[in-house]
Amino acid sequence: MRILPSDQSVLDHVAAREAAIIGRAVAWANVNSGSRHADGLNTVLALLETEARGLPATVERIPTRGSTTVADDGAVREEAHADALKITCRPDAPLQVVLTGHYDTVFPETSGFQTVVTRADGALNGPGIADMKGGISVLLAALEAFETHPDRERVGWTVLLSPDEEIGSPASAPLLAELGARGHVGMTYEPALADGTLAGERKGSGNYHLIVTGKAAHAGRAFHEGANAVAGAAIIAARLHALNGQREGVTVNVAKISGGGPLNVVADNAVVRFNVRVPDAQSSAWISETVQQIAAEPPFPGLTMDLHGGMTRAPKPMDASQTALFEAVRDTGALLGQTIAWKPSGGVCEGNNLHAAGLPNIDTLGVLGGDIHSDQEFAWPASFVERAQLSALILCKIASGEIDALKLKSLRLETM
Repeated sequence: MRILPSDQSVLDHVAAREAAIIGRAVAWANVNSGSRHADGLNTVLALLETEARGLPATVERIPTRGSTTVADDGAVREEAHADALKITCRPDAPLQVVLTGHYDTVFPETSGFQTVVTRADGALNGPGIADMKGGISVLLAALEAFETHPDRERVGWTVLLSPDEEIGSPASAPLLAELGARGHVGMTYEPALADGTLAGERKGSGNYHLIVTGKAAHAGRAFHEGANAVAGAAIIAARLHALNGQREGVTVNVAKISGGGPLNVVADNAVVRFNVRVPDAQSSAWISETVQQIAAEPPFPGLTMDLHGGMTRAPKPMDASQTALFEAVRDTGALLGQTIAWKPSGGVCEGNNLHAAGLPNIDTLGVLGGDIHSDQEFAWPASFVERAQLSALILCKIASGEIDALKLKSLRLETM
């Protein structure tokens, strides 16, 4: 591969808009859009929609399905979610690229971390600037530039920007599955590591909420007439924790136990919340079955247990399609003087969903940064143009056939 004059024009388009690419990401990050902050999500969605209308594409809000949540008192409630934003261009083109991102962050409305500042070393420090409002700006910049390329008609693309990735994509998962099944190559804009390293294979993940119901009683007068749900939850938590080390690569993290009340009342409710990570499909089946068995066996009489949740993202191994795609991206990066490397990650993202639906994808094409999910989150300003140019050149090489999207898709289907 080499950079053709038509490719260089696309790259120059990106470079000329550096200030705008960074500036809009900062503006978006200055609006809180925690996953459960409805007003903030809708404000950011409107900003993204306005920006997307500058592309030669169909822009539409897509309603997402509701999801079930378990409150700390064990009550099961339905939760609504904000719309997703879908941007579609040339859906009938022979090659289809799916680009995804999320506009929610982990920072709630009440967070003290609300605005972007520039650190002494030049890095941008702010909520979601790396994860992933910076990535969304990179995504749009790459498409804006690619639409000037003479071979663009060969490639159709669809963007999906979701409101719920940080809570496991309960509302947008069906949309991701639908797009993943239809596309040939996926590009997702989670941040890369600070040195540009990409996430290669990823573990799968599951989130569970186990409601433990007991019987209330006076702790002094009638202790033995009660059934203590908090004590039962603690025993269950210990059983879950004991699963660690039983199967290679499988981890169980008991994250929270809630419930109970006054000290003189035998607790009649508790909720155990836990996350599991698995390296492969066999481990996923094993942990799912084991968790079901634990949830079916109350630790002592008088308790009932109700399990909610399950595996939310399948593992994403480095199969033949993933390996070929990463190598193509590495070669594309080399044309730009960018060193592209990758390593396994225990984290999960929309790339897991897309791969499970049959789509080979790179899911860390966003900006270079770090300390995400903390008030130290940062992104390097120079990486906005660098990463947008990488994505734009990938699209150019898909259009020219130098990156064989049809072959990549075929390799993925062979392993399903």
